[in-house]
Amino acid sequence: MRRRKQAAPIRLEQRLWQGGYPYVAGIDEAGRGCLAGPVVAAAVVWKESLPDFGIRDSKQVTPGRRNELLRHIQDNATCYAIGLCSPQEIDELNILNAAMLAMSRALGGLRPQPDFCLIDGNRIPNALPCPARAIVRGDDRSRSVAAASIVAKVTRDRLMETLHEEYPQFGWIRNKGYPTHEHVQAIAQYGPTRYHRLSFRPVLR
Repeated sequence: MRRRKQAAPIRLEQRLWQGGYPYVAGIDEAGRGCLAGPVVAAAVVWKESLPDFGIRDSKQVTPGRRNELLRHIQDNATCYAIGLCSPQEIDELNILNAAMLAMSRALGGLRPQPDFCLIDGNRIPNALPCPARAIVRGDDRSRSVAAASIVAKVTRDRLMETLHEEYPQFGWIRNKGYPTHEHVQAIAQYGPTRYHRLSFRPVLR
Protein backbone atom coordinates (compact mmCIF):
# COMPACT_ATOMS: atom_id res chain seq x y z
CA MET A 1 0.00 0.00 0.00
CA ARG A 2 1.45 3.35 -1.01
CA ARG A 3 1.87 5.78 1.87
CA ARG A 4 0.49 9.28 1.60
CA LYS A 5 3.22 11.88 1.34
CA GLN A 6 3.78 13.93 4.45
CA ALA A 7 1.75 17.09 4.92
CA ALA A 8 3.30 20.49 5.53
CA PRO A 9 4.08 20.97 9.24
CA ILE A 10 1.92 23.05 11.54
CA ARG A 11 4.49 23.95 14.21
CA LEU A 12 4.57 27.65 13.31
CA GLU A 13 0.81 27.93 13.65
CA GLN A 14 0.83 26.02 16.94
CA ARG A 15 3.33 28.43 18.45
CA LEU A 16 1.20 31.39 17.41
CA TRP A 17 -2.01 29.81 18.71
CA GLN A 18 -0.31 29.15 22.03
CA GLY A 19 1.01 32.72 22.03
CA GLY A 20 -2.47 34.22 21.89
CA TYR A 21 -3.12 34.50 18.13
CA PRO A 22 -6.25 32.41 17.47
CA TYR A 23 -6.65 33.36 13.78
CA VAL A 24 -3.45 32.72 11.82
CA ALA A 25 -3.52 33.25 8.05
CA GLY A 26 -1.17 31.70 5.54
CA ILE A 27 -0.66 33.71 2.34
CA ASP A 28 0.87 32.67 -0.98
CA GLU A 29 0.63 33.63 -4.65
CA ALA A 30 0.70 31.94 -8.05
CA GLY A 31 1.65 33.13 -11.51
CA ARG A 32 4.52 35.48 -10.79
CA GLY A 33 6.64 34.09 -13.63
CA CYS A 34 3.91 33.94 -16.28
CA LEU A 35 3.73 35.99 -19.47
CA ALA A 36 -0.07 36.20 -19.45
CA GLY A 37 -2.89 36.40 -16.96
CA PRO A 38 -3.10 37.90 -13.48
CA VAL A 39 -1.00 37.14 -10.45
CA VAL A 40 -3.31 35.46 -7.94
CA ALA A 41 -2.86 35.41 -4.17
CA ALA A 42 -4.78 33.43 -1.57
CA ALA A 43 -5.08 33.68 2.20
CA VAL A 44 -6.25 30.77 4.37
CA VAL A 45 -6.99 30.71 8.10
CA TRP A 46 -6.47 27.17 9.34
CA LYS A 47 -8.32 25.52 12.24
CA GLU A 48 -6.27 24.04 15.04
CA SER A 49 -8.53 20.98 15.24
CA LEU A 50 -8.39 20.02 11.56
CA PRO A 51 -6.65 16.89 10.24
CA ASP A 52 -3.83 17.64 7.81
CA PHE A 53 -5.58 16.19 4.68
CA GLY A 54 -2.10 15.71 3.21
CA ILE A 55 -1.86 19.42 2.37
CA ARG A 56 1.52 20.28 0.88
CA ASP A 57 3.11 22.85 -1.42
CA SER A 58 0.95 22.98 -4.56
CA LYS A 59 3.99 22.27 -6.76
CA GLN A 60 4.43 18.87 -5.08
CA VAL A 61 0.99 17.43 -5.86
CA THR A 62 -0.79 16.51 -9.08
CA PRO A 63 -3.53 18.69 -10.59
CA GLY A 64 -6.17 16.14 -9.60
CA ARG A 65 -4.97 16.02 -6.03
CA ARG A 66 -4.84 19.84 -5.90
CA ASN A 67 -8.52 19.92 -6.81
CA GLU A 68 -9.31 17.45 -4.01
CA LEU A 69 -7.31 19.47 -1.50
CA LEU A 70 -9.02 22.68 -2.60
CA ARG A 71 -12.39 21.14 -1.72
CA HIS A 72 -11.09 20.14 1.72
CA ILE A 73 -9.83 23.67 2.32
CA GLN A 74 -13.05 25.30 1.13
CA ASP A 75 -15.17 22.98 3.29
CA ASN A 76 -13.10 23.05 6.46
CA ALA A 77 -10.89 26.12 6.86
CA THR A 78 -12.07 28.91 9.13
CA CYS A 79 -12.07 31.18 6.08
CA TYR A 80 -10.18 31.82 2.85
CA ALA A 81 -10.04 34.63 0.32
CA ILE A 82 -8.49 35.42 -3.06
CA GLY A 83 -6.91 38.58 -4.42
CA LEU A 84 -5.43 39.28 -7.83
CA CYS A 85 -3.70 41.91 -9.90
CA SER A 86 -4.39 42.25 -13.61
CA PRO A 87 -1.73 42.23 -16.34
CA GLN A 88 -2.21 45.99 -16.66
CA GLU A 89 -1.51 46.47 -12.95
CA ILE A 90 1.54 44.23 -13.23
CA ASP A 91 2.88 46.36 -16.09
CA GLU A 92 2.27 49.53 -14.10
CA LEU A 93 3.54 48.41 -10.69
CA ASN A 94 6.07 45.65 -11.62
CA ILE A 95 5.47 42.02 -10.71
CA LEU A 96 6.85 42.18 -7.17
CA ASN A 97 4.66 45.10 -6.14
CA ALA A 98 1.67 43.58 -7.91
CA ALA A 99 2.16 40.31 -6.02
CA MET A 100 2.30 42.22 -2.73
CA LEU A 101 -0.89 44.06 -3.65
CA ALA A 102 -2.66 40.81 -4.57
CA MET A 103 -1.67 39.41 -1.17
CA SER A 104 -3.05 42.49 0.58
CA ARG A 105 -6.30 42.12 -1.35
CA ALA A 106 -6.59 38.47 -0.35
CA LEU A 107 -5.96 39.33 3.28
CA GLY A 108 -8.58 42.08 3.13
CA GLY A 109 -11.19 39.54 2.06
CA LEU A 110 -10.86 37.33 5.13
CA ARG A 111 -13.71 37.21 7.64
CA PRO A 112 -12.78 37.12 10.45
CA GLN A 113 -9.63 39.12 9.94
CA PRO A 114 -6.51 37.28 11.14
CA ASP A 115 -4.43 38.09 14.22
CA PHE A 116 -1.17 37.09 12.51
CA CYS A 117 -0.01 36.35 8.94
CA LEU A 118 2.55 33.87 7.66
CA ILE A 119 3.63 34.96 4.18
CA ASP A 120 5.55 32.89 1.66
CA GLY A 121 8.78 34.55 0.53
CA ASN A 122 11.07 37.20 1.94
CA ARG A 123 8.83 40.27 1.67
CA ILE A 124 5.83 41.51 3.65
CA PRO A 125 3.17 43.70 1.98
CA ASN A 126 2.85 47.24 3.26
CA ALA A 127 0.20 48.39 5.73
CA LEU A 128 -1.03 45.01 6.93
CA PRO A 129 -3.64 45.19 9.71
CA CYS A 130 -1.83 42.63 11.89
CA PRO A 131 1.66 41.34 12.69
CA ALA A 132 3.25 39.20 9.98
CA ARG A 133 6.27 37.05 9.26
CA ALA A 134 7.81 36.34 5.87
CA ILE A 135 8.98 32.73 5.46
CA VAL A 136 11.23 31.60 2.63
CA ARG A 137 9.78 28.35 1.27
CA GLY A 138 6.81 28.92 3.51
CA ASP A 139 4.69 26.47 1.53
CA ASP A 140 7.05 23.72 2.77
CA ARG A 141 7.18 24.98 6.36
CA SER A 142 3.61 26.04 7.16
CA ARG A 143 0.38 24.17 6.57
CA SER A 144 -1.69 27.33 6.23
CA VAL A 145 0.75 28.72 3.65
CA ALA A 146 0.67 25.40 1.78
CA ALA A 147 -3.13 25.58 1.81
CA ALA A 148 -2.95 29.11 0.40
CA SER A 149 -0.58 27.92 -2.34
CA ILE A 150 -3.16 25.32 -3.41
CA VAL A 151 -6.04 27.80 -3.45
CA ALA A 152 -4.00 30.32 -5.45
CA LYS A 153 -2.67 27.74 -7.92
CA VAL A 154 -6.00 26.05 -8.65
CA THR A 155 -7.81 29.38 -8.92
CA ARG A 156 -5.29 30.74 -11.40
CA ASP A 157 -5.11 27.54 -13.45
CA ARG A 158 -8.89 27.50 -13.83
CA LEU A 159 -8.88 31.13 -14.89
CA MET A 160 -6.26 30.48 -17.57
CA GLU A 161 -8.25 27.50 -18.83
CA THR A 162 -11.24 29.82 -19.23
CA LEU A 163 -9.14 32.42 -21.07
CA HIS A 164 -7.85 29.64 -23.34
CA GLU A 165 -11.34 29.42 -24.85
CA GLU A 166 -10.96 33.02 -26.05
CA TYR A 167 -7.39 32.63 -27.34
CA PRO A 168 -6.73 28.90 -27.96
CA GLN A 169 -3.71 29.57 -30.17
CA PHE A 170 -1.54 30.33 -27.10
CA GLY A 171 -2.09 26.95 -25.43
CA TRP A 172 -3.01 28.39 -22.03
CA ILE A 173 -4.95 25.25 -21.16
CA ARG A 174 -1.57 23.49 -21.12
CA ASN A 175 1.01 26.14 -20.19
CA LYS A 176 -1.22 28.34 -17.94
CA GLY A 177 0.53 31.43 -19.29
CA TYR A 178 4.10 30.36 -18.45
CA PRO A 179 6.87 31.02 -21.00
CA THR A 180 6.91 27.65 -22.73
CA HIS A 181 8.26 27.32 -26.26
CA GLU A 182 4.70 26.92 -27.53
CA HIS A 183 3.57 30.13 -25.82
CA VAL A 184 6.54 32.26 -26.89
CA GLN A 185 6.23 31.07 -30.50
CA ALA A 186 2.54 31.92 -30.51
CA ILE A 187 3.27 35.45 -29.25
CA ALA A 188 5.77 35.87 -32.08
CA GLN A 189 3.23 34.64 -34.63
CA TYR A 190 0.02 36.30 -33.41
CA GLY A 191 1.20 39.17 -31.22
CA PRO A 192 0.18 39.78 -27.61
CA THR A 193 -3.40 39.86 -26.32
CA ARG A 194 -4.97 42.09 -23.68
CA TYR A 195 -4.13 39.37 -21.16
CA HIS A 196 -0.37 39.49 -21.81
CA ARG A 197 2.08 41.34 -19.58
CA LEU A 198 3.56 43.80 -22.02
CA SER A 199 6.47 44.73 -19.75
CA PHE A 200 7.81 41.15 -19.65
CA ARG A 201 10.79 40.67 -21.93
CA PRO A 202 9.55 37.81 -24.16
CA VAL A 203 6.37 39.80 -24.83
CA LEU A 204 8.16 43.11 -25.18
CA ARG A 205 10.50 41.64 -27.80
